[in-house]
Amino acid sequence: MVTLREIAKAVGVSAGTVSRVLNYDPTLSVSEVKRKAIIETAEALNYATPRNRLRAKTGPVRAPRRKQAMPRMATVHFLARDEELIDPYYIGVRLGIERRCQTYGTEVVKVFHDDLEAEAATLQAMAGVIAIGKHRPHEIALLEENSRHLVFADFVPEEERFDCVSSDLAKATRTILDGLHAAGYRRIAFIGAEDRISRKGSPYSETRCHAYVEWQKEHGGFDPALIALNDDCNNGQNLRLEVGYENARSLLAHAERPDVIMTANDNIAIGTCRALQEAGLSIPGDIAVASFNDIPVAQFLTPPLSTMKIPGEAIGECAVDLLVERINGREYTKHVVIPTDMIWRDSCRRPPTQ
Repeated sequence: MVTLREIAKAVGVSAGTVSRVLNYDPTLSVSEVKRKAIIETAEALNYATPRNRLRAKTGPVRAPRRKQAMPRMATVHFLARDEELIDPYYIGVRLGIERRCQTYGTEVVKVFHDDLEAEAATLQAMAGVIAIGKHRPHEIALLEENSRHLVFADFVPEEERFDCVSSDLAKATRTILDGLHAAGYRRIAFIGAEDRISRKGSPYSETRCHAYVEWQKEHGGFDPALIALNDDCNNGQNLRLEVGYENARSLLAHAERPDVIMTANDNIAIGTCRALQEAGLSIPGDIAVASFNDIPVAQFLTPPLSTMKIPGEAIGECAVDLLVERINGREYTKHVVIPTDMIWRDSCRRPPTQ
């Protein structure tokens, strides 16, 4: 199994630096280049903590061997270049794409959100394009105009004519809420962000938040005071640790605190945990925490984070497969849904059946 020392040797830093980066230590001074290298190396080597090394692991999906290399492909990220490291989940999606492209023997050209219009000629020269994350209608139109073939990863456009691969976040949200309810939690709070693309900007528009609100209404417990949202989930800045930290502090200011806080991603959960610990509250004794994504650091937090595993790498791999099928002549549309898996750890009580 891969160790911290092996990651440190590969990157050229100390094992202590690797540990602090993977634990999101805010006091650590390290360049973004080194931070990115550490996170990507841990992902690439499938690093797991000793706590999780005895867990059964499913091997990576393998693409069929090809005798000839495929033509070049491009990825277009919904985040800006300097935002990619904000959420390691999307590093996983990109790694899945790059690994699958290596199997097919094709080169990947990376384009970021801020460069989309300037890189139109680059996209036109590619055999196909994989768009990562949510894109606005005018961006989708631009992508379609400049792509021979277009596949969306981690996003389902309203237009059904596009190939896409994603996970069912609404179903995943309900799974978490059902589990928390079965574990005895009743005042369940939510921290996330609005969605200015989907549902035309209606209140509680982001998929996880919308599912949370609907579930709470069905169970007679909807309380707007238990929701803390930033402006736009499609802006990477609104899904950072600081969002969890500040919004958790606002929830703690209410006279009646929540029993558990569910967050839209693990980054926000890390900030939430920090706010709870600074307030002298124990996790999960005073307030529990649950989240989405299962990024690598989730298993090393204290306590380890309960989180819905969204298989970013598998989503990336599948997106490449869909694009290759299109290049090879498939004419009908495919929408692929990759299942999620709830990982119950020590940041909240487990449901009785877990």
